[in-house]
Amino acid sequence: MAQHPRVIHANHAGSSWPRPPGVAAAMQQALVAEPSRHSALYDAAHAAIARTFGIDSPSRLVLTGSCTQALAIVLGDLPWQAGDVVVTSSLEHHALVRPVQKLAWERGVEHVAAPRTASGPIDLDVVAASLHTGRVRLVAATGASNVTGELLPIAELAALAHAHGALFLLDSAQVAGLLPCDVQALGVDLLVFAGHKGLQGPLGIGGFWAASHVAFACPAASCELAPRGSDGAVAAKVARGSFPGFCDVGSVNLPAACGLTAGIAWLAAQPADVRQLPLVLAAQLREWVRARWPDLLLGGDGPHTGATSLRLPPPLLARAEAHFAARGIVVRAGQHCAPMALAAVGAPEGCLRIGFGPTNGDDDVEVVFAALAELLA
Repeated sequence: MAQHPRVIHANHAGSSWPRPPGVAAAMQQALVAEPSRHSALYDAAHAAIARTFGIDSPSRLVLTGSCTQALAIVLGDLPWQAGDVVVTSSLEHHALVRPVQKLAWERGVEHVAAPRTASGPIDLDVVAASLHTGRVRLVAATGASNVTGELLPIAELAALAHAHGALFLLDSAQVAGLLPCDVQALGVDLLVFAGHKGLQGPLGIGGFWAASHVAFACPAASCELAPRGSDGAVAAKVARGSFPGFCDVGSVNLPAACGLTAGIAWLAAQPADVRQLPLVLAAQLREWVRARWPDLLLGGDGPHTGATSLRLPPPLLARAEAHFAARGIVVRAGQHCAPMALAAVGAPEGCLRIGFGPTNGDDDVEVVFAALAELLA
């Protein structure tokens, strides 16, 4: 087959590409920056992230190597007791599910995965019934499924949690940079984020934020270390257990943090039609697929991100990536690190995911659909 002049990246739910040119430049500048500038660059990254999420307390924002690492830290450091309950959706990524499973094995914490309904991604009645037991410490949910692209009712889940004295955690990996994620407006107590997806940053950067009322019980939080950049006098004023392990102590991935700052700046400078393009292209693709192969679509008819997933027969699923790659298109086929979600939508063997982003062209959806039609012919 002839060489294609450009690659159509249709796996934005996995990682953004191509990244804005300022991202690589910012990372390079950080690598050669004189060390006395490091703190200012680090603070600029904190400020940019805080603005993105409506955070008014950047001091409670911690940068990590990924969203997965952030989830492991946060979930591991809350003050769990045997018999506590964590409620999630059934559409969660393994990055959230596995730490919760570890809590069950090691600390006797119970996990309730609220199922889908016939018309939506989560049964709020199941969530409410669990909360009525009085044992739920945390409700945790992804902003959108990384498998189906369906948006979850985050504000409603947060309100339900708070009405019963539970905390709410938002995994924003699939929605940050694509949809508003203001922690104050949504009622979020704990936020985790990934830098390399919708925020247009590089790999190797993520983080979390915790509201001031959230207490932690990490052993490291009882040590005498000061938070990053603090002197002994400030350290003495920090309440033990007020933050998980003072996770910002020591070096951070400054080039990745600066790349994320640049990605966020690029995104903020884009007009509304560019920022909304992933939603427009995905809606068009789902409309065309629904008209021709309605049984292939996974998920309901509610609001989605830029991702669309299709149930394919195993032989087609096995060769889908190669088929699209031969036509200059990058997609993702497989389990997507979310077997619980795939089981919930009736595709335990995996699915084909097509995900658009703000760097796609207006006509990319036509090229992708034509390649899909060839695969299914």
